[in-house]
Amino acid sequence: MMCFECMAKEQLDRTTLDLFADERRPGRPKTSPLSRDQQLRINKRNQLRRDRVRGLKRVELKLSQDAVDIIDELSAKQGINRSELVELLLLNEYKKTTSKR
Repeated sequence: MMCFECMAKEQLDRTTLDLFADERRPGRPKTSPLSRDQQLRINKRNQLRRDRVRGLKRVELKLSQDAVDIIDELSAKQGINRSELVELLLLNEYKKTTSKR
């Protein structure tokens, strides 16, 4: 004779998936057959292609935390992102220096 305690589903037993079909598991649901690393590589490649089509070039800057804080504050006030702000400041400075000549 089998006892009912022995028939209860064990929370750590994941071999009987039908018992756990309704149970919500924490974390991100798997929507792609690709690994997260592969998805990130593909997304980055696509982003670089989009930027290239738009005529954008990648530039890396190393700035102090104070400078980053100032850029963040100014870009938030103007409603633009950091990249757009740096480009705007650079073009404005260039216009000022070329108009003085």
